[in-house]
Amino acid sequence: MPLGSYVRFARANARLVSFGFLMAFSSSFGQSFFIGVFGPSVQQDFGLSHTAWGTVYMIGTLASALLLPWSGKQIDRLNLRFYSLLVGLFLAFSCFFAASVLSPVMLVVAIFFLRQSGQGLTSHIAFTTMARYFELGRGRAIAIATLGFSTGEALLPIAAVLAISYVGWRWAYAGAGALMLLVLLPLALHFLKGHGERHKSHVAAQKIAAAQEGAVRSWTRGEVLRDRRFWLLMPGFFAPSMLLTAMFLNHVYVAEAKGWSAEG
Repeated sequence: MPLGSYVRFARANARLVSFGFLMAFSSSFGQSFFIGVFGPSVQQDFGLSHTAWGTVYMIGTLASALLLPWSGKQIDRLNLRFYSLLVGLFLAFSCFFAASVLSPVMLVVAIFFLRQSGQGLTSHIAFTTMARYFELGRGRAIAIATLGFSTGEALLPIAAVLAISYVGWRWAYAGAGALMLLVLLPLALHFLKGHGERHKSHVAAQKIAAAQEGAVRSWTRGEVLRDRRFWLLMPGFFAPSMLLTAMFLNHVYVAEAKGWSAEG
């Protein structure tokens, strides 16, 4: 049975797939579906219209996207455990910073930090790790890691709504930072124990494969950008993200417009 094969695969590779799942889950703190829950409270605190809030979010997100090609490639240069530690600390700091913003300008910076550390780098770690270290079963590994996104989408917005109603949006985001710093990050690093040997085996296997099959040339970034097929594919990749981001960022507003309360 397909489900049985997934269970066997997960058991055989429990540490690494758990790491991928956890990093995907942790990215929730910088994802639109989580940040959007805080939107009405943030707008009220700073007197922002829906247009102004959307503009703040757009600027922070675009700035993050521009930096990601540089920050993301560092995973190829740094030890995975160290890189994950840096990104995890950055995400926790971003949550604490978001909880302490005092002006719209600081809010733009907070969105930039959250999008870069959460939606950008933490997701990047999850996908890159699964794709890099699984030759056979790569699709299964990525599928299991992707469940972290679904789990975050299912659980964290509800938790955020409850936290905001009890302690306010600032303490709620500070709580997210504490959860990342004290629970999720240490657990993720625990799952990477012994990863150094795995990485050495991976590098050795890559060298053997290259020697046996001949050098396989990878495209450079410039070559990809100059290929018109890349640009023809881009609208299909961009459209779902743009639509979902708009929906998630304004989902409380949409619910209120339909007469649905945030509490249910």
